[in-house]
Amino acid sequence: MIEGESILRQYRSAIVNITNRCTLRCKHCFVYRQANPNNPRNEMDTPTMLKELSRLQYQYGINSMLWMGGEPLLRPDVLIEGTKLFSTNTITTNGTLDLLELPKCNYVVSIDGSPEVNDSIRGKGSFQRIMKTLSRIPHDFEARVICQCVVTRRNEDLLEDLVRCLESTRVDGLTFSFYVPTKNDKSEFTWGSLERRDIAVREVIRLKTAYPHIIRNKRRSLELMLAENAMSVTNHCQPKKYILPLYLEGNKFVTPYCCYGNDVDCDLCGAWIVFHLAARSEETRFHDINLDDA
Repeated sequence: MIEGESILRQYRSAIVNITNRCTLRCKHCFVYRQANPNNPRNEMDTPTMLKELSRLQYQYGINSMLWMGGEPLLRPDVLIEGTKLFSTNTITTNGTLDLLELPKCNYVVSIDGSPEVNDSIRGKGSFQRIMKTLSRIPHDFEARVICQCVVTRRNEDLLEDLVRCLESTRVDGLTFSFYVPTKNDKSEFTWGSLERRDIAVREVIRLKTAYPHIIRNKRRSLELMLAENAMSVTNHCQPKKYILPLYLEGNKFVTPYCCYGNDVDCDLCGAWIVFHLAARSEETRFHDINLDDA
């Protein structure tokens, strides 16, 4: 049994961290926060991980899996066999490694702006590496490839430059997620209040109107992020009810308080999945959450 595991709960979707190793070290990455239950040493071996994931899939009836790291493509052996266990799969990647052609699988590629902006956050040369990866995607590649940008106070005025950079690429769309701060976060990335964040949210709403063919955020999910609505969503966080987060700590999985870790400030949450599910629940009652539904 994983640490903190519930015996009675059923989760149709899960998020699994399969490695803490990464080809980048992004300044805003929640995996590297000290309070998160992550240890880059003594990782669980592949046979053990596949056996554990198979057990969890059966116990909880998990249909949809989101694969994350670190950089999950550093463990292709896990992905090739592990994605066979679930009906749908989404792999999140920083875009520095070539994508694998896998059945029942889509990709989310992280990118945070034009070359100068992205590289200042994710590391020198990372923008060029991402664009090369996108350029090498075959025309007959079956997986859907979505890019995702983490909106922060640092890049909020430069988001349109990124949209224009991606318009001519192979990607099937772009989503914006908003930086999730830690409690007492004083970094350059946080707005410090929902009211101040509204400037960035309204900019993404403007871009959604201007570029509806590429920006995949639901307009309603963006409206729910505004200060007047946000707390009504985060006070009833749906991912905590329906999605099982699995973080890798040595040779075991642990379940943190939130998929963003144990130290998050929920009042200032801007996670795409939180507000996307809230918008969906307004539209229709749903029983199954598909993490690759953008």
